[in-house]
Amino acid sequence: MFRLLNVAGRAALEHDGHWHDLAAATGDATLADPMAAVARHAELHAVQATLAGRPPEGAVDPAALGPCVPKPEKVFGIGLNYRSHAGESNMELPPAPLTFTKFPSCLVGPQADIVLSGAAVDWEVEIVVAIGTGGRHIPQAEAWNHVAGITLGQDVSDRVVQLTGKPPQFSLGKSFDTYGPIGPALVSVDAFADPDDIELWCDVAGERMQHARTSDLIFPVAELVSYLSGICTLTPGDLIFTGTPDGVGGPRGRFLKDGELVESWAEGIGTLRNRCVAGR
Repeated sequence: MFRLLNVAGRAALEHDGHWHDLAAATGDATLADPMAAVARHAELHAVQATLAGRPPEGAVDPAALGPCVPKPEKVFGIGLNYRSHAGESNMELPPAPLTFTKFPSCLVGPQADIVLSGAAVDWEVEIVVAIGTGGRHIPQAEAWNHVAGITLGQDVSDRVVQLTGKPPQFSLGKSFDTYGPIGPALVSVDAFADPDDIELWCDVAGERMQHARTSDLIFPVAELVSYLSGICTLTPGDLIFTGTPDGVGGPRGRFLKDGELVESWAEGIGTLRNRCVAGR
């Protein structure tokens, strides 16, 4: 198992609270690029096993981490993928994964600020999977073998922009700069007792807003990977935000405010801490 980090733009592996530069640990300069590391995820298990006796480059500072998958070709978002969230939104369960895109330029690290775009910005804690081995028409039974690892994300959403017009177009409202915090690490699938049953929660200004397990997903990860690969070729580093549970702000008329801290956590992955700051 491994925990892949982005430290100042360079790929690193975490061991015992410290980070090891991946290129230095392997002697392979091409592995300095986090995207190359994701594509070569199968090699990282063996590298991780060598780190116990190696002097680390430093202690992990979450504030210094960038997005663990910084430049994906594609970022998919899945809407209404928890029954509880569909219920609070007063919407019917989708017959197929309700898919939108988040532009990769929205991605930021685990402690980056969220720059508010308006008065109706919402939180959505989500488990995010990164494709490691690309493919087309991937069978569900093989889907997890194509996943490099699992991380945590916030699908921050400007509800005014997202829901303007009929039919609404979700992508821009979810793609403002800073609207995709992910991290702190990309964790290999074998680190989880059951990758289809991960606990996650979100607090806003110290109040628990969301709390669920991914076993409640309507369309689980294997089905999402298979479905999306039937439409377009998946490539290493592609991200899938798998959906958010109930507890978002929109249905309660409560949105993010300047100065509030959004804390998100997932079992086996860690914590995002993102401070909201007023935008222009």
